[in-house]
Amino acid sequence: MKTKNLNIIIVLGLVATIGILIAQLLWTKEAFNLEEKKFSQKVHIALLEVVKKLYEGTTGELPVDNPVQKVSNDYYIVNVENDFQPDILEFYLKTEFAKFNINTDFEYAMYNCQSDEMVYGKYVDFIDNKSSKTNINFPKHKNLVYYFAIRFPNETSYLLSSLRFWFVLSLALIIILLVYVYSIYTIIQQKKYSELQRDFINNMTHEFKTPLSSILLASNFLNKQEVIRKDEKLEKYTDIIINQSKKLNSHIEQILNMAKSDNSPMKMEKTEVSILPILNDVIENMQLKHPNLSVKIDSDKEYIIQADAFHFTNIVYNLLDNSVKYCDENPIIIIRIAEEKGKIQMDFTDNGIGVSNKNLNFIFDKFYRIPSTKSNEVNGFGLGLYYVKKICTQHNWKIFATNNLTKGITISISIPK
Repeated sequence: MKTKNLNIIIVLGLVATIGILIAQLLWTKEAFNLEEKKFSQKVHIALLEVVKKLYEGTTGELPVDNPVQKVSNDYYIVNVENDFQPDILEFYLKTEFAKFNINTDFEYAMYNCQSDEMVYGKYVDFIDNKSSKTNINFPKHKNLVYYFAIRFPNETSYLLSSLRFWFVLSLALIIILLVYVYSIYTIIQQKKYSELQRDFINNMTHEFKTPLSSILLASNFLNKQEVIRKDEKLEKYTDIIINQSKKLNSHIEQILNMAKSDNSPMKMEKTEVSILPILNDVIENMQLKHPNLSVKIDSDKEYIIQADAFHFTNIVYNLLDNSVKYCDENPIIIIRIAEEKGKIQMDFTDNGIGVSNKNLNFIFDKFYRIPSTKSNEVNGFGLGLYYVKKICTQHNWKIFATNNLTKGITISISIPK
């Protein structure tokens, strides 16, 4: 993906997530306002019912004007214009508040016109359903003779608790936003490291190939000289230079191919491929290079698969080459081919030094080499098994490694028929 397109997607995603978060916070605020309004309406109706109850059994008439006044968010006064007892008032308040699901603490006080003070102040605990006397400082109101005041000290916390779902949803969105930002940061960092790595590999291989070409040209020229051919030691040293230069050139080509394949998938030309002939050809070439190599093929019949012949040959070569490199004795490799559950499975079992369980999952990683004495002795860049895994993935094959019971490992490839 191009950097410009990636940046556009990142910005759009960030704007969308922030927009959703802001909308959620606005909805939460609006929900709080609606909840506050609904609470106020319930309190208003409940207090009107209390007034009706106080007038029952009396000769007085209900006030014509609305007796309930909301002074502030949590403070109400009720004009009764009739004498009443505080115990009766408290009973009616508890009853009507319970009826309208006003489940929070409240405090009340009555106005005494003789002393011109708010008296009988009590705090009612909703949870314990108990009232206790307390010195409550309620403001007095002019032009009212018989009235009582109600205050809800925990109204804000009560309303917030009823919006628990909205706050959980908002918190979840904030967490999602943080995860998104962290993910984007990680992606950008990984992309940056990937570009640095690719640039380094391209520059490194380019800088290596120029002097290496000169070395190969000069070595080939020296090898053709009569003086060199007559001297056995000089000819041997020249051959060493040529062979090692070719080997180094092969490594550089491998690194370049891996770098190119990271940018775009390698082109696959899939055809019907017979497994056994390719195995026999690779084994024959390997045994020329390693005469002590023993390979046994265990297959009940010939199997044909859809694969790129060139890359499949490279897979087999890399697996056999790895088994030979990481073996302290005469290498013995058993290749088993069998059909299991509609799939063809190939198992490459060796008698090498093996891999510890903690490192087994990393052997297919790019540039990964197991830290050991044998790894230090073997030349390589940790690209062989990475290449094998990449080719298997592009063929939609599965590859995995397991430790053998005695020694060595088994690398298995599962191929759909």
